[in-house]
Amino acid sequence: MSPSHRPRAALAMSRKAAEAVLEPSALDALARTVALEPPPVLDDFGTDRAKAVLAGTELLVTGWGCPPLTADVLAGAPALRAVVHTAGSIRAHVTEACWERGIEVSSAAAANALPVAEYTVAMILLTGKRVLESARDFRVTRTEVDWLRTSRATGNYRRTVGILSASLIGRRVIELLRPYDLRVLLHDPYVSADDAAALGVELVPLDALFADSDTVSVHAPLLPATRGLVGRELLAAMRPDTVLINTARGAVVDQDALTEAVTEGRIRAVLDVTDPEVLPPDHPLWDADNVLLTPHLAGSQGNEWRRLAEAAVDEVRRWTAGDGFAHPVRQDRMAYLA
Repeated sequence: MSPSHRPRAALAMSRKAAEAVLEPSALDALARTVALEPPPVLDDFGTDRAKAVLAGTELLVTGWGCPPLTADVLAGAPALRAVVHTAGSIRAHVTEACWERGIEVSSAAAANALPVAEYTVAMILLTGKRVLESARDFRVTRTEVDWLRTSRATGNYRRTVGILSASLIGRRVIELLRPYDLRVLLHDPYVSADDAAALGVELVPLDALFADSDTVSVHAPLLPATRGLVGRELLAAMRPDTVLINTARGAVVDQDALTEAVTEGRIRAVLDVTDPEVLPPDHPLWDADNVLLTPHLAGSQGNEWRRLAEAAVDEVRRWTAGDGFAHPVRQDRMAYLA
């Protein structure tokens, strides 16, 4: 690409996503690198304005709420050569037609993986120490606790943590757990024994992961093969009082089976995702003392959106300089990605 050429670029996402993720400094950085179409962002490719903008756009910076890039849309965007996504999954808008056109795609999935991994590690340590239960009980009793009578099951010394899937997030969790005195197991059918050794984990079968771990953290993408993967049999194999953490997708876990396991008091759970995303008001999980429900907050929020924007700006700079993306999304990996 000629150094003097500034590719025409446009923003395609919901207006709310653009306001959250793309601060003025990020927009200024983009505008110094590409000829950026001024707001409002494209949130509907069917409007006359969107069609006019797409007709000359070479690069799309996308985000949450971006409409699908269908064959019809691409037919009206003959110059489009690249998509830089300011969030993680691209499944909602990058279609088969994009790959057929040879459009280059980048995602900020690696940047978004870090806060999810941080949340996961925090929950592993807090549940190992039984902080949430102790704080709840302390608020009720408001009396001195005899800490010398603490159960020997409490604590994080040589606790066994099982990681389900060496995804981007799963790998970041493994990395962040290294300083702690924990035994880490991994199940991932696409990871070899040598790769597991390089990660510093023990590769185990799926049933052993659930039977041998004190905490199991789910990081598998939601695919046809993983829907309901964590089912009744695996949950039954978990030892009493062990913890299931899910920051992936709610449907990876059989929610009915999980509800039975926690309401019977057999295991504990930390769920940042459920199926559906917001449970019905009368669902038993809301009132289960051994369950922590959070509203899908593990991913990037607040000041963490700045990391996503900076990652996108870096990718745009690399692409315009002809250096290629640092975090490309490959079509042949789509079967394994969230």
